[in-house]
Amino acid sequence: MQLKRMFSLAEARGTRNYIDSQKKYEIARTLFYFALSLSLFMAGVIQTGERANILSIVAVLGCLPASKSAVSAIMFLRFKSLSTQAADEIGRHSQGLACLYDMVFTSYKKNYCVSHLAVCGNTVCGYVEQDMEERHSPEFNENAFYEHVGNILNMDGHRDVTVKVFKNLQKYTERLEQMKALEAEPARSQAVINTLKSVVL
Repeated sequence: MQLKRMFSLAEARGTRNYIDSQKKYEIARTLFYFALSLSLFMAGVIQTGERANILSIVAVLGCLPASKSAVSAIMFLRFKSLSTQAADEIGRHSQGLACLYDMVFTSYKKNYCVSHLAVCGNTVCGYVEQDMEERHSPEFNENAFYEHVGNILNMDGHRDVTVKVFKNLQKYTERLEQMKALEAEPARSQAVINTLKSVVL
């Protein structure tokens, strides 16, 4: 029951509090994997009286997924979810829009953490929470982000998509209200969302 609960901590990408819940999941999974490898190693030593045994080999191989999980945990520890206050405020202005939370876009040079995204057809708007920006992206390069996301969307066949990021919450919520008046096919919005979700942490 405890094991099932531990692995149920993971949530789908783009959901509210995704980063914070994923941190707990990744840490729990990493500890479980390393504990399992250690227990196998100890069992082998106790059973045979020496370190060179089959269980030791299995324990060493078990460190590979444990190490991979540790790297993932470290990545998530670098970021945090959109604050409750900002999420509540955005929620009051985003009814009817397709939205994504806690989106960390990775690239070879830099990671871009966008706290919230709203999609309406070929229009994508995002909000970068200031506290998050100061901790993890002190120089959030908007032009580089636009180019990165634009290339991803183009490669997936989405043409003429406009992307705009806001750092001011009030201006962002005003833009959300404007987006409600835009006409867009839900299928196109969902296709853009699927592409964005496929390239984030």
